[in-house]
Amino acid sequence: MADKIDQIFVTVLHFLVSYLPEAWRPLASSLICIAFILMVFPLIFSLTTIFERKGIGRIQNRYGPNRVGIPFTKIRLAGFGQFLPDGVKMLTKEDVVPRAADQVVHFLAPIVLLIPVLLTYAVLPFGRNMAIADYDAGLLFFLAVGGAVEISVFMAGWSSRNKYSLLGAMRAIAQMVSYEIPLILSGVTVVMIAGTLNLSQIVEHQNQYTFGIAHWFVFTPWGLVGFILFFIASLAESNRSPFDLPEAESEIIAGYFTEYSGFKFALFFLGEYLGMFSIIGLGITLFLGGWTSPVSFLTWIPSWIWFLTKMMAIVFVFIWIRATLPRLRMDQLMGFAWKFMLPLALINILVAGLWHFMSHDWQRWLVCSAIIFGAYVVLGRGLMANQKLGKRIYRYAE
Repeated sequence: MADKIDQIFVTVLHFLVSYLPEAWRPLASSLICIAFILMVFPLIFSLTTIFERKGIGRIQNRYGPNRVGIPFTKIRLAGFGQFLPDGVKMLTKEDVVPRAADQVVHFLAPIVLLIPVLLTYAVLPFGRNMAIADYDAGLLFFLAVGGAVEISVFMAGWSSRNKYSLLGAMRAIAQMVSYEIPLILSGVTVVMIAGTLNLSQIVEHQNQYTFGIAHWFVFTPWGLVGFILFFIASLAESNRSPFDLPEAESEIIAGYFTEYSGFKFALFFLGEYLGMFSIIGLGITLFLGGWTSPVSFLTWIPSWIWFLTKMMAIVFVFIWIRATLPRLRMDQLMGFAWKFMLPLALINILVAGLWHFMSHDWQRWLVCSAIIFGAYVVLGRGLMANQKLGKRIYRYAE
């Protein structure tokens, strides 16, 4: 019974395409998978916006959305229906385009952003046997396609003919290029240990248990450091606090989409969140065992539930960070990437190599942990040298 629930989406897909001629089945299967992604993840995006606004309001001791309920339910004034009028407003709002803007590029920028983000979902294994395209070079495909987002950001900033938009685009590109390097290098350690670029095989490599505990890569010294580096870099790649400088409203209004409104702005908003979900999904696949259970006695829970649970847990951490941490300065953001994260990611690759070739006993734990801790202390002191930081005092507004 548990196996049937686990494979329910695979079974339904096979059932639907079984009525078609053999030559049409691959195309039909692809279209059904695309429809599934276009329905499920935008819905998760809509709900996440409500959880984020209500969660941040709760954390900051203020009100979030609390008026618009869900029709025909008891959830009347909880605010969980707020995304419905928000969506209607986005669809019906006037599309204002600056007179001096490049009309074609201005129109294509949000589309160019959304398409690569959606393509990244093709190689993510959402559950057992639930990877849409099980490529041998799935990780390479994800990183290559995801890099196209930077083109759309530049298109949006340049085509608007607005200095604030162009400055926001330049900030975003500099930030994304800087943090994409440690993000990729943190994933290199996983490829070294698993010996494959196939994301499904990487998950299977972690689907083992010793004394009931899963062999997730995050439970190793190099895996823990790699996951932390990946997590921080994913915050920057997603333009999330405290790395949301491209949208620093006190300096450059709304960054590269300052001149966007209506449905085009909604596409940017949707693309940003879908990109966040996809990069979180990649981090789960590489370091947190993908769709596997952390303990052996919970393997009866469907694999896709484990994947979505891990994803929403990390989304909650993203929201928590946004509600609590202040925005960094641009020099702090760039210095942290090049002076701390990049050297530590390179050292972590060395540690992963030592881990692979050393004997499987306590000595490799001691050696690898000592190298990582020493590198953290040295790089941290080097980063904080000559930094004149005063004591922060937090107080409630009068």
